[in-house]
Amino acid sequence: MTEHEVASPKVVVGVDGSATANGAVGWAVAEAARREWPLLVVHALAMPLIVSRHTGATRFPPTEEISAQGQRVLEEALGLARELRPGVQVEGAIALQDPHTALLHKAGPKDLVVVGSRGLGPWRSALESSAGVRLISRAFCPVVVVPGGQEAQSPREPRRIVVGVDGSEDSDHALKFALHQAARVDKGSVMVVHSWRVTAPFDPISTGQDAWTPPNDLMDRRSQEMCPKMLDRIVDPQTERVRVTVVRTDDAPVDALVEAGGSADLIVVGSRGRGSVRGLLLGSVSQGVLHSTSVPVVVLPRNITRSR
Repeated sequence: MTEHEVASPKVVVGVDGSATANGAVGWAVAEAARREWPLLVVHALAMPLIVSRHTGATRFPPTEEISAQGQRVLEEALGLARELRPGVQVEGAIALQDPHTALLHKAGPKDLVVVGSRGLGPWRSALESSAGVRLISRAFCPVVVVPGGQEAQSPREPRRIVVGVDGSEDSDHALKFALHQAARVDKGSVMVVHSWRVTAPFDPISTGQDAWTPPNDLMDRRSQEMCPKMLDRIVDPQTERVRVTVVRTDDAPVDALVEAGGSADLIVVGSRGRGSVRGLLLGSVSQGVLHSTSVPVVVLPRNITRSR
């Protein structure tokens, strides 16, 4: 059994000194208070990796100036978190690795990782390069991406939550997360969004339907059957009082989620990520939502289903 598997759950947030990172700290410490978890603030120095045939791979040591600057960034973030939520246990860590590797090493399967969508230096990666994709595709816990413009002092409490479902095991986990998140706040609600648009050539024979059945009619009927079954399967005594609405549509999944999430406080999606390179090339609903919304997004990586 590893250290992560026996450790108590915590919220882990990455910081870089930017306003966006401060917004992520505000969201993360508020979430830590809701869950009654400690908060770990991580600043990554992203020191170059040196590979030697004699000593193997080692990180280039930071200079005194780099170390001092990193410590200032960390201390400012720690001070902000403690000021916003004095009752939350807050700790900090400096890492030599790049941001996504540092967060992967610091977070365990029971934790929650929070990052800002745009920041300075390597932390810009959540939307603008591949590091955010690598983090989401390799993480074993939910990852929250907080967009720029979020006020650290008054983060939106996640009362209205939108979750995308498609009947898969990944969306089961997303729906369960959304319901439990809504149950933590007063008057929390969940809007379940299912897009039944047919995106591939339709073969009526393979579905056992008559050849003249319109594909949209068939998909709509399947959606009507699928959504109630999912809710019956996922709702438990802790979430049975959460108000749930269901939206079924033939809009593209990303468009449907972004539209529904426009008036929400949080969007939850499952990810079928296949690694950093393939994930970037193939695209996904989770990546599309991250690029298109101004609402915090929780992505539940596929690895989360393998680790539990």
